[in-house]
Amino acid sequence: MEVSSQPIQTLAIDTVRVLAADAVQQANSGHPGTAMALAPVASILWTSFMNYDPFNPHWANRDRFVLSNGHACILQYAMLYLTGYDLTLDDLKAFRQLNSKTPGHPEYGLTPGIEVTTGPLGQGFANSVGFAIGQKHPAARYNKPGFELFNYRIFCICGDGDMMEGVTSEAASFAGQLELGNMICIYDDNHITIEGDTDLAFTEDVGKRFEAYNWHVQTVADGNDLPAIAEAVRTAIGETSRPSLIRLRTQIGYGSPNKVNTAAAHGSPMGAGELKLVKQFFGFDTEQSFVVPWEVLKYYRDAGTKGTGREKQWNDLFKSYKENFPDLAAEYELFSGGGLPKGWEADLPVFEPNEKGMATRAASGQVLNAIAERLPALIGGAADLSPSTDTILKDYYSFNAEHREGRNFHFGIREHAMGSALNGMALTRGLIPYGATFLIFSEYMRPPIRLAAIMEIRPIYVFTHDSIGLGEDGTTHQPVEQLISLRSIPNLTVIRPADANETAQAWRVALQRDNGPVALILTRQNIPIIDQAKYGHADGLEKGAYILSEAQAFPDIILMASGSEVALILEAQVRLQLEGIAARVVSMPSWELFDEQDNAYREQVLPKTVRKRLAVEMGSPLGWREYVSDEGAVLAMSTFGRSAPAANLYEEYGFTVENVIRRAKALLEVI
Repeated sequence: MEVSSQPIQTLAIDTVRVLAADAVQQANSGHPGTAMALAPVASILWTSFMNYDPFNPHWANRDRFVLSNGHACILQYAMLYLTGYDLTLDDLKAFRQLNSKTPGHPEYGLTPGIEVTTGPLGQGFANSVGFAIGQKHPAARYNKPGFELFNYRIFCICGDGDMMEGVTSEAASFAGQLELGNMICIYDDNHITIEGDTDLAFTEDVGKRFEAYNWHVQTVADGNDLPAIAEAVRTAIGETSRPSLIRLRTQIGYGSPNKVNTAAAHGSPMGAGELKLVKQFFGFDTEQSFVVPWEVLKYYRDAGTKGTGREKQWNDLFKSYKENFPDLAAEYELFSGGGLPKGWEADLPVFEPNEKGMATRAASGQVLNAIAERLPALIGGAADLSPSTDTILKDYYSFNAEHREGRNFHFGIREHAMGSALNGMALTRGLIPYGATFLIFSEYMRPPIRLAAIMEIRPIYVFTHDSIGLGEDGTTHQPVEQLISLRSIPNLTVIRPADANETAQAWRVALQRDNGPVALILTRQNIPIIDQAKYGHADGLEKGAYILSEAQAFPDIILMASGSEVALILEAQVRLQLEGIAARVVSMPSWELFDEQDNAYREQVLPKTVRKRLAVEMGSPLGWREYVSDEGAVLAMSTFGRSAPAANLYEEYGFTVENVIRRAKALLEVI
């Protein structure tokens, strides 16, 4: 592709720079300098290299653009407006204002053309790795000779801050290992962060680091050298066996006589006086703001129209594909539309009652393998823990450079990058990704979990080794505060099933849920498989809490628990009944699902007239008070665990039938 003629291109670039400075000044908040510095490369990408359709931001074969240094988002908003997306000049004027389409960092689902919510540095870079996987895997399944449906690229811009964050290192290493040649990262090497010159804290050779990660690395010494930038992008596109890094040396705040190459250009407006000097530097009227010359708007809109034509060609190709490969086309349309095959739930295993039982992690593994064939969109793996988390799909390859069709992912000991990559994968329509680690290590991936919840997308997390029940590994590995920590994240559904059959139902709910991420919390240790003919059916899990075992009379007390502790309160119920105490047992695997139910159902399970309630969970007691009432109590962990066999720990911390009975009687004031 040819880069356009110099005069109009220069005016087009300078228009973006001045728009960025104007928007930040009007908002009296934002980051103008990076946007001003990156305007040349952004303009080149949008006009000469990227495939996109402004009128259909979700076109399946569009190139993905990710701005990892999301504080520079006014740059992206300007490019989206100029190329014809559903943004107006008034939207740019409303930058960072309440209910505007141009928030302070890019937000997926709010602004058309934004692929992923970025802001926390390093996340966008790691998301891009997930997007790159999201192109390679469907291409391997659906592309056929003469029908190259998916050949798009991922363009990512990041800055010094991204390069300092550890998640970038994890993700870059992973991308190099997988030889993701469809990912091109432009590193804005401007040497400035909030505190000043990067020499204060960051002097490493980033290029050599990425070469060690198996990346193709180029350097462009001048961020205003348009031919050099274009040539570097062409070369990166031609490099298909490795991901590419273009190290672009820019001048933050370029065009500002007094703030260029200083921290003052990073995170605050230019100021009215300096803004006039900026406009003077670029030849704009100093008394006017938000000026877009008609020829500049035409220049960018013409570039956008080219993408519309490419999408039409793709639609014609897909129409022909449907005629030649109707089954594959129908499958893709189903999964990319968020659907699941009719009757897929019939493949969910049903586990026979067994007192010895099985670990819910093992049950989860059986469920995954039972449904895998019917759900080819289901892909995932673990952070070097697939044998421990039971997350291997046994009849399928591992995803790697030789097997792009592989459905098993070896994320390595990179929990943070795993979580972020899952977000990029989940944002690729037609994929249902999952990632696994121990519950304690969910702490390493909390930022992408939170971002998935903000975006209302649906990666599925498999967190095993869920309590002190994991035993001898001890304090460092035994989760205590992690359950409530995850439950505190808005729009994250946390499910801790009580046995194998609840685990199967948990997967059913997770796969059918489409408005946020789901975390499955599973045991390492065996727990009894509850008799569904005798007790409540496990499909009650879909309502978050249900009556598992009713009292023989109107209940004196309600015993409630999640996970492995449900078996404990079931046994306590039997003993209490022998002593004439009527106890109802409620399995409560998911607070979030229960809170979604109507008042009538919640009253049915937890009637207000039964004030004596005991919750039992081997985690923090925080949050349970809402469900046990002011006359209830919580048997939980108020300290960290210790290193010992699980049975000894249960005794030490009171998770025994005898202690449950004792606590219940104390509530009822029965001696």
